Amino acid sequence: MCSGVLLLLDAGLTLAWQEPVSAFMAGRDQAALRDELKGLDEQAVTDKQAVASERDVRRRLAKLARLQARRDGKGDAVGRLRMPTLDRSYVVVEGTDLETLRKGPGHYPKTPLPGQGGTVGVAGHRTTYGAPFRTVDKLKRGDEMQMDMPYGRFFYRVDKVQIVGPDATWITDKRKDETLVLSACHPLYSAAKRIVVFATLERSEPK
Repeated sequence: MCSGVLLLLDAGLTLAWQEPVSAFMAGRDQAALRDELKGLDEQAVTDKQAVASERDVRRRLAKLARLQARRDGKGDAVGRLRMPTLDRSYVVVEGTDLETLRKGPGHYPKTPLPGQGGTVGVAGHRTTYGAPFRTVDKLKRGDEMQMDMPYGRFFYRVDKVQIVGPDATWITDKRKDETLVLSACHPLYSAAKRIVVFATLERSEPK
């Protein structure tokens, strides 16, 4: 009887917000990743010394991004994604396989890092493992998003939110300007389609 009540409670919480057990696990992993980011900040100090002769800020950030990309391995902390209008902030990890996405939003390995001038792809869950992208459907044109990397801060402005098919690989194609793309399953509790947020880089600054 008790186990049946707990299962019903778990189902109710999942429908109302997110699955509680996996949310606990994701919260634990995010805490560990925050500590990992501190180590990346220390490494970035060394990287900055290596590219100190580059005076152009944009080129310097691109070089720093390449240095980090060479070290990033599956499941490693990459940076922090901030979505102020949703009051959400998460450490992003490298990789988009099922195991890695349990830790938090995952950076598509075949896409560049912020500052490299391409399309930065990030995927995330909407109902399990912390549900980082649960409310991305509430993002609107003009909303700001931010990627805090060990080497710099990158500010993006939302262009549009679009529903696409599950095999729409074109979403990470390179565009004229650097773009941040967030993707997740849609609708909630289904993988029939994808919801995609497109945002263009507005400004960047060294950290």
